[in-house]
Amino acid sequence: MNLALDLRHGGPPLDFRAELPAGRISALLGPSGSGKTSILRAIAGLLKLDAADIRLGDRIWDDADRHVPTRDRSIGLVPQHYGLFPHLSVLRNVETALIHLPSDQRRERAGESIRQAHVGGLESRHPHELSGGQRQRVALARAIARRPAVLLLDEPFSAVDRSTRKRLYVELRRLHEQLQNTIVLVTHDLDEAAQLASHLYLVRHGRLLQSGPTPDVLTRPCCEQSARLLDIPNVFTGQLEGRSEDHWLMRWGPHVLCVTGLPEGRTPGPLRWAVLPSNVLLARPDKPWTSHLENPVPARVCEVIELGGEAVVHVAPEGVSGALLQLRLPTRAVRRYEVRPGHAIVICLRSADIVPLHEDDRSTITR
Repeated sequence: MNLALDLRHGGPPLDFRAELPAGRISALLGPSGSGKTSILRAIAGLLKLDAADIRLGDRIWDDADRHVPTRDRSIGLVPQHYGLFPHLSVLRNVETALIHLPSDQRRERAGESIRQAHVGGLESRHPHELSGGQRQRVALARAIARRPAVLLLDEPFSAVDRSTRKRLYVELRRLHEQLQNTIVLVTHDLDEAAQLASHLYLVRHGRLLQSGPTPDVLTRPCCEQSARLLDIPNVFTGQLEGRSEDHWLMRWGPHVLCVTGLPEGRTPGPLRWAVLPSNVLLARPDKPWTSHLENPVPARVCEVIELGGEAVVHVAPEGVSGALLQLRLPTRAVRRYEVRPGHAIVICLRSADIVPLHEDDRSTITR
């Protein structure tokens, strides 16, 4: 059962419409203050909005005539700081989600959830006796104890160190495979969203900028705001000049590039476009020029920063005033081909990797 949302509110501002796929992990990605937590609280029934339509399949949780209270929604919530009761043991914390059950069933169900969350053996401990990762697991055990159809996670890994976070990612994916429920993950961490979520929703100022399968959104931003959220530094302006059967010609400084993927009805004129650093290719200097090299651009290396086995390289394209383009290369390639500041190189921008951006930032949903 898909989770359908249509949320509108004046403060905090929300104008958000989306449909989240059933049985998948969906990530709401955006900067602090973008409205992600407000969306999560609205799903949970903890935030009364000016107008809301929230449906899980054919079950209506919010519309103009009704507001189903949180206790009657099939949801589990892990708040950002876990919300554990400091005076209760691990077992009692998890049991608080099961007060509707008789005590013997409550203890049995809580024990099962504790084992699923990998905190077995800690039942008698209190929150102050636990590590950050253990507290996160206890909060997760409490959230899944009622067997919710939708699990809501608000920045669940922000308070743990990097190595613990990686282990928790694995445990969450394993738990999701067991339960097969719908998970909504709020995060501002792009790597976290990329690793965990099958679908990605970019949120800014309470609005949905873009959504779709995570690989599609990560590589094809729809607008400049999406590109910024996805940490894509290469955003430029070109001039569309004409169209052939399957591509447009775009002038960028003195260079003419082939561009594809523009909508029908597009006319010549300025075009904002982006290219991922990983999609900027280095023409190998040890091979002769051939006609198959697509969109070659001479450039001069400005900076090379080695980060482990990868190097971040900034180059100035020849004749494009003020433009600085970033590419990422294996360190071995940088050394082999002597990519150094001041050296002249040739980069290639494949037409399929040049991403046209919308002229405005109105909400755009990609399926």
